[in-house]
This record gives sequence, C-alpha cells and structure tokens, in this order.
Amino acid sequence: MSKKRILILSYSFSHQTRNLLKKLVAGLEESDLEIVWERLSPVDELRFPIGTIPSTVLMMFQTFLRKRYPVNAVDPKVFAEWDLIILAGPTWSYNPSGVILSLIDRDGKRIFKGQTVLPLISCRGYWRVHFWGLRSLLKKCGAKVVISPIVFSHPNSEPWNTIGVFLKLAGKMPERGKGWFRKVYPKYGHSRQQGETAQKLGRQLGHDVAGGKDLSALQFDAPVKTIEG
Repeated sequence: MSKKRILILSYSFSHQTRNLLKKLVAGLEESDLEIVWERLSPVDELRFPIGTIPSTVLMMFQTFLRKRYPVNAVDPKVFAEWDLIILAGPTWSYNPSGVILSLIDRDGKRIFKGQTVLPLISCRGYWRVHFWGLRSLLKKCGAKVVISPIVFSHPNSEPWNTIGVFLKLAGKMPERGKGWFRKVYPKYGHSRQQGETAQKLGRQLGHDVAGGKDLSALQFDAPVKTIEG
C-alpha cells in the first residue's frame, strides 16, 4: 500500500506558527507518512517587528478589514491529491492573515477542492471569528473542513497578553523589562509546554491518518491545553 500523504501549507509572521509546526511535524514523522511542508511567502516582505506604534495601529486596522498581501507562487506539487491538508497561520485582528487570504483568492479551488483541510491557528486568544471566516472560504472552494481546528493561544493572561503583543509588534521588548510588567508578561509567544503538546498532537494525528481514520470528524480542545511540567 502507498503511504498516506499530508500537505502542510503555512505562513508564519513572527515564527510562532513555524515553531509549533516543527514540533507537530516531528510527531507526524513517527508514522509512516509522506509529508510535504510548503511555507508561504508574501511578494513584498513583511517585517517583524513592524517597528513603530503608528505603523502597528495601521496594520492592525488594515488586517481587521481583511487586507490581502499577495503571495508568491507555490510549488506545483501542492495541487496534487492529499489525505489531509493542514492550513496553518496566525490570527491577524480576528482574521486569517492577509497572506493566507491571498492564497485562497488565487489558488483556493485548485488546492482545496475535494480535500480534507485541518486549520491550525496561532493566536493571542481570539480565534473563533478567524476559524468561522476561514471555514466559510474553504467550503466555497469545495473543501471538507475538519470539525474543529487546532488552536494554540499565547499562554499569558489578559489584558497583559494583548498589551504585550502590541508592544512587541511595535518594536518594544516587553518581556525583557525589569519592572512589574515583566511579572505579568514574562514571554512573548508560545511556551515550551505548548511545543510538547504540538508534538503529542502530531503523533496522534499521524497515527489517525496512517490508520485511515475519518479525518473530517476529528475534534480538538480549543484552545489546545498545554502539558504541565
């Protein structure tokens, strides 16, 4: 029998999605699968951090309105048949990134029609509007979207999480401060424990794919709980 095949399509602005996927892939590779990882890149490079408060506010406003950021051509091999496509990226102002939206606009029907798609979302915490909008777009392309996405939210508590992410985007280093804010915002992005969780999920997902499980019915805790310790 031929190997089951998984395509990962991803965009990572600040490397948080990429870091999670590295762990997820490590788990997937424990099963006998063919895995292809296509990293999307915008035509005009998007700089992280954005650098200033005004430019950060402007980008947040534009992404709230679902501004598209044109994406470079993908490798033709992505247009093949897959047992599962994982579409991964960050939440931008409640929405999928403009890079992912641009890909769907241009290539959505060619890539996703008739395919089972599992969204993986890296976010500050507000992921539902992102998922609902993404699911709607994918279904219009003819995709079969898995019941629930894999969601990883930054583990810091609110409102410090929102404030810290904004400052980070604006070019500050809130996690390196010496004052009280560092106590409520010790780290930007995802934790080591969340990476371990991603690898564990990859291991289970790989087992399900290799075993021929009905992937459209997969359900995950959202957001995914971390492994303690």
